[in-house]
Amino acid sequence: MLTVDVAENRLDRFLTGRTGLSRSHLQRLIEQNAVLVNGQPGKAGRKVEPGDAITVTLLAAPTATPQPEPIPLRVVYQDADLMVVDKPAGLTVHPAPGHPHGTLVNAILALAPGIESTEGAPERPGIVHRLDKDTSGLLVVAKNLSAHEFLSSQFRERSTTKQYLALIEGQLEPEQGAIEAPIGRDSLRRQRMAVMDRGKPARTTYRVLKYLKDHTLVLAGLETGRTHQIRVHFAAIGHPVVGDSVYGHRSAWCARQFLHAHVLGFLRPSDGQYLELRSELPDDLSAALEIAST
Repeated sequence: MLTVDVAENRLDRFLTGRTGLSRSHLQRLIEQNAVLVNGQPGKAGRKVEPGDAITVTLLAAPTATPQPEPIPLRVVYQDADLMVVDKPAGLTVHPAPGHPHGTLVNAILALAPGIESTEGAPERPGIVHRLDKDTSGLLVVAKNLSAHEFLSSQFRERSTTKQYLALIEGQLEPEQGAIEAPIGRDSLRRQRMAVMDRGKPARTTYRVLKYLKDHTLVLAGLETGRTHQIRVHFAAIGHPVVGDSVYGHRSAWCARQFLHAHVLGFLRPSDGQYLELRSELPDDLSAALEIAST
């Protein structure tokens, strides 16, 4: 149950900021009388006042098996056990409320229809790790259950190599270092993460690649895999990622957050040999970097 602490002119807008659910998903719950205000069914446009008690019941949705869709996707590497793809920005990784289709999962099912579904997660066949919707770059997909477990164990044990290219605001010093600060879900804005004492341990390393007039291009390494980790850590030290509207602010010349999964390394399930792959900046970020350099 949520208790309103500040007045808000719409119930759906208030809940969007406090639950982490999309506004469209909340509106569907409201229509199904799954949202009560002071014990009574609420309306999306209802004004909420301090002291109002709001209860949200999450209704179980029928599990749907994702279907193959012919979505263009660049495959960087593949063998009998896995596929590494170069995810474009704007593509959600797997189906979820508000994104039932048009995801990376739908695309990889078209490319490799024999991928086995992970037990308990039929909407995420082959998915070992994730990238934010507006983050581009390398992502590995397992083609069978044994490969999924082999790869997943490496991510759990933090033995993979994950390096990102990020353009951040300001001049970052020193030129090389680490940001070590625990990360948890923001208690007031549930769709955001934040540095907090009660959060989970998180460590991001970085190396400055280039200083620009008002920005710094860095190579950031993930030693842990917390949600939005790089974005949260750099924002916490006063250098938010360019174009990050959640932890920084929008950019007039970079349409999305300047974050790209540049290097991905792991042991192959087939032979245990280390494989490291690279993806260079996509055209939109290359153009944004050119603007920042002038």
